[in-house]
Amino acid sequence: MAVQEISEKELKVRWNETGSREAVLFYTPLCGTCKLAERMLNIVLEAGGTIPVSKININYALDLTQDWKISSVPALIIFQAGSLIQKEYAIRSVVELQQWLKL
Repeated sequence: MAVQEISEKELKVRWNETGSREAVLFYTPLCGTCKLAERMLNIVLEAGGTIPVSKININYALDLTQDWKISSVPALIIFQAGSLIQKEYAIRSVVELQQWLKL
């Protein structure tokens, strides 16, 4: 299982409708650190036992970037039922990601 791309519109719908925890990675295509963060996320997802994770290009999510005050990429946002639970900019390790994303 790999991290799937999502649009800002889809993310807004999920934000308002989902009752379960989800995560989204904000990235830019030319960001090397973002690519590394996505690779680590894919490793965590392959291991299983995690909440759903999507990714969104920050260049196409200007409303959410302003609403959630995202100041840099990569940014991992964890939300549940319309509430921001966690916002992380420093994605240091697979182990750390597993802790944040466990069911």
